[in-house]
Amino acid sequence: MTSITNLPSLASSNTASKTSTASSSLANSRTGIANNFDQFLQLLTTQLKNQSPLDPLDTNQFTQQLVQFAGVEQQLRTNETLASLVTANRVNNATSALGFVGANVTVDRKGSPMQNSQVKWLMNAPRAGTASVTIKDKDGKTVHVGSKTLTAGEQEFVWDGKLPGGSQAAEGEYTISVSAQDTALKVMEVKPFMLARVDSVDVSGSSPRIKVGSLDLALTDVKTIRRN
Repeated sequence: MTSITNLPSLASSNTASKTSTASSSLANSRTGIANNFDQFLQLLTTQLKNQSPLDPLDTNQFTQQLVQFAGVEQQLRTNETLASLVTANRVNNATSALGFVGANVTVDRKGSPMQNSQVKWLMNAPRAGTASVTIKDKDGKTVHVGSKTLTAGEQEFVWDGKLPGGSQAAEGEYTISVSAQDTALKVMEVKPFMLARVDSVDVSGSSPRIKVGSLDLALTDVKTIRRN
């Protein structure tokens, strides 16, 4: 199984880098607003001191300007809060993703990787019956043809990786096709799902991705999680 010793530190490093950039930008914005606000107050104070008693300043104008400055300040505070929430959510997602490591997941795809000299799929049959199974390698070459007795509901199909001549098939991804009929010899649809163990989780991007054999999958691709 792929090592995940440095995964938490990697998540923290990536998160810290993105957080630092966002915080720096917000800090610069707040500094700029603060400087402008100080200048505005200085100008306003000077105008008030030197205004003509016969033509005083319109208080509505500088009141509106004060409100505008306050609005910008509030928006910056809101942005800081949102940045903190995004960071917390990113860390939470990375931590939650670690729970996938070592678990068996099902994914809506016909291809499944070989692990421990076996390839597994999950099938869901609406009724009991039989299925004809054909497995092909990445080049489209047929490596196994067999049959399986089906029961109603979910069940695993495991190919031992043995080629017709008895040799072991190479590592990699294999695809399966299923043709099934029930006990009354009526054709029924049996959809296969990839069933494999998660080797590691990659949290270097904006959202975690799982590594299953040679496959790189998004967490949203996972349909179910199983621990045997």
